[in-house]
Amino acid sequence: MCGIVGAATHRAVGGILIEGLQRLEYRGYDSAGLALFDTENEIRRLRRVGKVAELKQARQQAQLNGNVGIAHTRWATHGKPTESNAHPHASGDQVAVVHNGIIENHEILKRELIQLGYDFESDTDTEVIAHMIHHEVSRCGDFRAGVTQALEKLDGAYAIAAIHRDFPDNIIAARVGSPLVIGLGIGENFVASDPQALRPVTDRFIFLEEGEVVEVSAEEVSIFGLNRESVDSRAVRLDRGADAVDKGEYRHFMLKEIHEQPEAIRATLEGRVTDSQVLVNAFGVDAGDIFCNTRAIQIVACGSSYYTGLVAQYWFGQLAGIPCSVEIASEFRYRRVANIEGTLLITISQSGETADTLAALRDAVDKDYLASLCLCNVANSSLVRESDLSLMIKAGPEICVASTKAFTTQLADLLMLVLAIGKQARLSAEEEKDIVQALGTVPDLISRVLGAEDQIAELAELFVEKQHALFLGRGTHYPVAMEGALKLKEISYIHAEGYPAGELKHGPLALVDDSMPVVAVAPSHELFDKVRSNLEEVRARGGQLIVFGDENQFAEDKESELILMPACHPVVSPIIYTVPMQLLAYHVAVLKGTDVDQPRNLAKSVTVE
Repeated sequence: MCGIVGAATHRAVGGILIEGLQRLEYRGYDSAGLALFDTENEIRRLRRVGKVAELKQARQQAQLNGNVGIAHTRWATHGKPTESNAHPHASGDQVAVVHNGIIENHEILKRELIQLGYDFESDTDTEVIAHMIHHEVSRCGDFRAGVTQALEKLDGAYAIAAIHRDFPDNIIAARVGSPLVIGLGIGENFVASDPQALRPVTDRFIFLEEGEVVEVSAEEVSIFGLNRESVDSRAVRLDRGADAVDKGEYRHFMLKEIHEQPEAIRATLEGRVTDSQVLVNAFGVDAGDIFCNTRAIQIVACGSSYYTGLVAQYWFGQLAGIPCSVEIASEFRYRRVANIEGTLLITISQSGETADTLAALRDAVDKDYLASLCLCNVANSSLVRESDLSLMIKAGPEICVASTKAFTTQLADLLMLVLAIGKQARLSAEEEKDIVQALGTVPDLISRVLGAEDQIAELAELFVEKQHALFLGRGTHYPVAMEGALKLKEISYIHAEGYPAGELKHGPLALVDDSMPVVAVAPSHELFDKVRSNLEEVRARGGQLIVFGDENQFAEDKESELILMPACHPVVSPIIYTVPMQLLAYHVAVLKGTDVDQPRNLAKSVTVE
């Protein structure tokens, strides 16, 4: 949540800050603002409610520029999306601060600062940081020392960047619980929440570790407390082309990312499977030993990643014979867990910076897990750096807030993991070969589903005037139904619920009538006949039934709104059947005129609790 950009250069930074914010807008778009030093070394602030485009226009009109500055795009936590609550926050005309995170003790600190004579103009927790920095720097006369002393008083998670009028060449930034990177240039240096923000100006980055504080100027980067290793030794060079942000021929990033799934799956499988098996060393050099000793699985994730874990729960039981528990990270981290000896902790996160998932991993250090393994889409994320093993999902950059290709590549990764662990248990070589070959067919099968987009777009018209929808599935397709419901909620703002089809009679059937669309995920598998019976229950109550079903099972069905799906191996079918759920949600949102890529109240990377 929230995006931070800072630049210390010998050239004008206004355009750099604005472009950086536009590249980070997936993190929040309630308001945006910047603060920079003008030619008189005075701090000038500009803030606007709404998206970065509003700030960009205002900056052009104000002709605001300078060589050192900070900027922010906001996802509101404390305080409504108003100009007074927009970042940067200031202490008089001396300090400006941008912040991502939550300061849990801000009310106590606010009372103390009011007693010291400070006035507050916003409803945010961030303004406390600005006044605290001003107070501490005034006491000690040193920017670095003052910021350090101010940070010692803060409780919570945060990434910050601050400037001070008396130190016009420097930005001081810090990271506790929220991601922050330093971009290295020649005669210029930068700070941002994500490398994505800085791709136009540098390809060299330092990923700050937990608790680090850094001083950034045009000529130098100094990480506080860094003794034995130099800043240059920490630098990582990233391929400039890897994070290209361009919709190309597509109307929205979401549609582009849906259509990128065949290639994303191919990239995820490449070099990790042969014609007959999964390569265990793809998970890390110690993976073989760890998998041999794995007796149970604990998966922790949030949002769509949680649903991929639920699918994997079925796979671990069915294919590997290993008990698997799946927990929502925000709940898991606050309850006492009784682990089976030999439990492998698996965390799943697209960004690798999801606050609750990262906190669960850190808490696990004292909980006697065999090891930790993460599935992630960002190679240098905190989750990857702090896990014992990792497997990148290779989805490529996902800009739309609603996850699509990250979801399906996570499923592909999880299935490979199940096979890698399962063959250490009960999975035979022949069974492994059968599923590996089925995985290889997934890209082409997804391409076939994408070929039915026009049909799915027509079905979307049924949802435009609806307020509610029900998604049904059984077995591994129950989580697919939940993911379908989530997609519809996220981008079309229609209330939707994913439900196990067998539970219809235990409550949801009371809601079914001709005004409520019921979407059924109905591949050919061992529960198919039971699913058909559940569909008859809906039909008997006059429900408006939309079925995504196996072409071999539903070819003669004339009573439902039907999308025929390609026949596929039952184990890989959750990956295939996810795609039409994405297309349906997308086209409903387009018809309703919502902001598909940046739906209201949401952000891509959830870095606050």
